Amino acid sequence: MTRLSIFPLAGAILFPRAQLPLHIFEMRYRALVKDAMARDRRIAMIQPRGEGGGANDRPPLFDIGCVGRIADVEALDDGRFNIVLDGLTRFRMISERDAGTSFRQIDADLTEFADDDFDPEPLAIAMRGGLTDEAKKFADALGYAVDWDGIDGLDDESFVNLCAQVSPFDIAAKQALLEAPTIADRAELLIQFMQFFRMHQQSGGDDRATLQ
Repeated sequence: MTRLSIFPLAGAILFPRAQLPLHIFEMRYRALVKDAMARDRRIAMIQPRGEGGGANDRPPLFDIGCVGRIADVEALDDGRFNIVLDGLTRFRMISERDAGTSFRQIDADLTEFADDDFDPEPLAIAMRGGLTDEAKKFADALGYAVDWDGIDGLDDESFVNLCAQVSPFDIAAKQALLEAPTIADRAELLIQFMQFFRMHQQSGGDDRATLQ
């Protein structure tokens, strides 16, 4: 097992070989960043089960998250931080520690996701094309301006993970994308979620579709 310091944040998912920028302002997470910088620069991202409430909440957590390494840090004059995490590997939470710190710590198993250390197989051409077509429809429906020439230059993994990170899906959908075994599985889920989101929006539903 591996001890990890965690940052529970709904809707924010990190993938291996992807990046996640974060603005750190709560005191407990300022302490987390300082601790990580003094040790191994690692912070584990994990989603809470539910939106959470006040500053002292300790909501239950999903079982699977992703370890990140602080690749860049900007310390602001008022004590806040801007950081960028590089995704390393996913993990499965085993138990939470009674650590005595303001931030939460867990014991986790990383061995289940040993394949995260290796580059994934590329998508089939039809899958890449299908995801690109659906992403364009999705962006148009949301009114997003996208540099598609730049997107076309991304490798399959970067493209899939970028779509998963920036799309305004609910917590459950984001978690399903994180837990998808392969990039192809994640791409297929993305297509389904984007289609569902557009259908929900066209029928007059809320801006954020929910996955039941």
